[in-house]
Amino acid sequence: MTQVAFSMKLYPGFALEYEKRHEEIWPELVRLLKEAKITDYHIFLDSESNTLFAFQQVDRTGSSQDLGSTDIVKKWWAYMADIMETNADHSPVTTPLKKVFSLK
Repeated sequence: MTQVAFSMKLYPGFALEYEKRHEEIWPELVRLLKEAKITDYHIFLDSESNTLFAFQQVDRTGSSQDLGSTDIVKKWWAYMADIMETNADHSPVTTPLKKVFSLK
């Protein structure tokens, strides 16, 4: 099992909308993530900096960001593009994070 973490940036004032959209995440997107062996996917928000921190465990190589060629992920990214920093293809601007500590 591989652990993957990355950060993203939310536009100011959109924290509640971001949460709402994830509370209503599309079932077909959840199904795709599970089929891609992505588990324990968590996103946290630092409300002072509007930085989102994502953590997921993956039972394969890569992460959820590698699913961008699928229609449902492209649609989700376009849906989220108005409330967060994105690239030209609407994929979130992400910064990989290096694990520096684990308590076992």
